[in-house]
Amino acid sequence: MTRTPSHRPTVGTSTSASRSPAGTASRREGRPATFVRGEWLRTIPGRIGTHVALCLAAIGALLGVLTVTVGNARDSVETIGRDAGPQVVATGTLYFALSDMDAQVANILLIGREHRLGLGYDESLRLYERRRAEADAAAVMAAQLAGRDPALRRTVQDVLDGLGKYERLVGQAMKLDEQAAHEPGRLPPDVVEAYREATDLMRLQILPKAYNITLDTGARVRQSYETERSAVLAGRTWVAVTGAIALLFLVATQLYLARTFRRVLNPALVLATLGTLALTAVAAGLLTAHVGHIRTAKEDGFDSVLQLSRARAISHSAFGDESRYLLDPGRADTYEQTYLDKSLSVVYPDMGDKPVNLENYHIGLEQKVRAYEPGREDVPFLGFLGDEARRMEKGRAADALARTLDAYRAVQRNDALMRRYVAAGNRAGAIDVRYRTAMAIHDFGAYDQALGTLTDVHQDAFDEAIDDANDGLRGWTAVPAAGAAAIALLILAGARPRLAEFR
Repeated sequence: MTRTPSHRPTVGTSTSASRSPAGTASRREGRPATFVRGEWLRTIPGRIGTHVALCLAAIGALLGVLTVTVGNARDSVETIGRDAGPQVVATGTLYFALSDMDAQVANILLIGREHRLGLGYDESLRLYERRRAEADAAAVMAAQLAGRDPALRRTVQDVLDGLGKYERLVGQAMKLDEQAAHEPGRLPPDVVEAYREATDLMRLQILPKAYNITLDTGARVRQSYETERSAVLAGRTWVAVTGAIALLFLVATQLYLARTFRRVLNPALVLATLGTLALTAVAAGLLTAHVGHIRTAKEDGFDSVLQLSRARAISHSAFGDESRYLLDPGRADTYEQTYLDKSLSVVYPDMGDKPVNLENYHIGLEQKVRAYEPGREDVPFLGFLGDEARRMEKGRAADALARTLDAYRAVQRNDALMRRYVAAGNRAGAIDVRYRTAMAIHDFGAYDQALGTLTDVHQDAFDEAIDDANDGLRGWTAVPAAGAAAIALLILAGARPRLAEFR
């Protein structure tokens, strides 16, 4: 019986075919297709990798939102506390310096040859020079704030040009006054006419433009504040949202690993979850506190300081109107009306149905201001100090405001006395009230000092709020990145042992 030899495959036929380059390429070409079809998600390592990737992406988003929001918070501190805010307050001295310059000129001309009346010729001249230097410095700051705004820059330039012309006119008036060597309050017509030209330029052209500069720059700061505050609040919302998403992904990963590997907790993921929760909560709390600090700095600090600086400037201008009232009898009615208008802007008492004139103003001021109590909602007067009284609670600021209002009443009582002398034809008695006894000057100085003290209280509140905001952000350049990096490492450390089981 013939035996049919059995068939044996050529050595390496099937094996070499399975290991051929063509077979290897086929498998490599199949991997992208497998990835696209999502078949890798059917494996446990693929699912773990997906969970890890989502967690890391959420942590990266949280880091990005935190970085942007903390940057916006720092910008708000710089704008309100270190940059534009203080500069705008400084530009408020522009109106004050200019108006007090004109008031000092009126004093110099009014006392005539008796150089020791009132503050004295030398002191009035020294104050005039000092205010001129302050005006120049404030104008420079205003020019810096104007930036590329052509309208604001043009206004600043107009103020500077007008100031140069004003100084030339004042020089002519002082020269004529020195040559005349007149008695106090009895100026020659040529001196009066020369001063009229100078003061008209100041009051009708320069001062309104200077006031508009402060209003415009103050409005810019308020707009910047609102924009940056909204950005920080929006950032806080995004921090909460991205933090919540990261927490959901971490909890989902923890549950998946627990269910898949029948283990209760993954310690590294627990720490990552707690770290994410802590980072989100602390960041949201920090941003909430920051918004509160900036709001305090603006409302209790910046707004009040700027408003009180305007009150001071207008008060000095009104006090100068008293000198002009005595200096130029031909325009006494005009200067009396401008004095009333400026006084009403500082404190506007409710006068009921009575005509709004100086006599009724003095009566209403005494009645309404005397009845004021800090903390009451029904403040019976308006004006700069009325706005201040409405936001006032009992405390250091309330005490300073009460002293300011009392001093302001004394200033107005002196004004009423001076005008009664003039109405009776006793100009010498009016000049005595104003200059010889220096009663009016002394009481106005006390009012100015009280107003300065009240301003300092708000300046302290401003500085404290800005310092608190700055201290809260200290270290937060590195904290978000360090926290996110630590959380990412914990996530990877938690997933690595589970992935190692499939190697």
